Amino acid sequence: MSNNDKEKDRAIPGYMRFVIGGLAGVSATTLIQPLDVLKNRMQLSGEGGKKRDHSNTFQAFRNIVAKEGTRGLYQGISANILRQATYTTTRIGVYQSLVDLFARAGYEGFSAQVSAGLLGGLIGSLVGAPPDVALVRMMSDGRLPVSERRNYRHVGDALTRMVSEEGVFVLLRGVAPAMLRAMIGSVSQLVTYTQTKHYLIDHGMMKDDPRCHFVSSLLAGLVYTTVSNPIDMAKTRIQTMKSVDGRPVYTGLFDVWTKTISKEGVLSLWKGFSPYYMRMAPHTTLLLLFTERFTYIYSVHILHNKSSHAF
Repeated sequence: MSNNDKEKDRAIPGYMRFVIGGLAGVSATTLIQPLDVLKNRMQLSGEGGKKRDHSNTFQAFRNIVAKEGTRGLYQGISANILRQATYTTTRIGVYQSLVDLFARAGYEGFSAQVSAGLLGGLIGSLVGAPPDVALVRMMSDGRLPVSERRNYRHVGDALTRMVSEEGVFVLLRGVAPAMLRAMIGSVSQLVTYTQTKHYLIDHGMMKDDPRCHFVSSLLAGLVYTTVSNPIDMAKTRIQTMKSVDGRPVYTGLFDVWTKTISKEGVLSLWKGFSPYYMRMAPHTTLLLLFTERFTYIYSVHILHNKSSHAF
């Protein structure tokens, strides 16, 4: 394509970056919700040195289906959809918008992508904090004794009851590890994807097509899972914790890690890695493929551009 053709391409409006990110996130999450439930349950299994509820992913799957039916694999789906509509919409929208903005200002490359990823994750985690707390609680409810279950009917009921029963600040419970996970996650996921995709294309190894997007997203999912699993585990335990004698079980991220390592061993920081990777690999792949495809549809078929690039 000539430079003149490139100049004729119309820029995708900033708000559409957010809309596309949200649609991609909701589409991907709807398909992989059962894996999210498995990941959540395994991260809580054996908490505090107690006997593990599940020793592996397959046992967790069997136990959930046996005790709660197949509906148990979709606990918290309404909260997950709302989370994607807030967190992922913001995270991807901010990342893409900032990369575009930085490029126009002459600030490009790896450092610009890292900066955009950090800011995107930070802002997205704040916007998506309330539905994230509701999501974790709703997915973990089935593992509790019947008398201790919260029994939220849907995400709206969860948010309303959390505020009325525990105060408004409960909506931000676990926000510190969530922010850290989101910032590190956005960099490891989005920047890994962008860098891998450009490397494969620039070195003539692949063309800018779905096959390239698929390979890049698989690597991004592996890096994201490995780096963020300990943070996600801590976030899950903080968001589901209850008070003992009027005091919270954990005081923060490092307190979770310290107590977990002392009682369960250092490898427990990666507890739930298999379902987490099984969740994040397809979710990352679907999220980025949907983002690329929706961007292509909007850019080529609505703006009538000759090309399309999501990242």
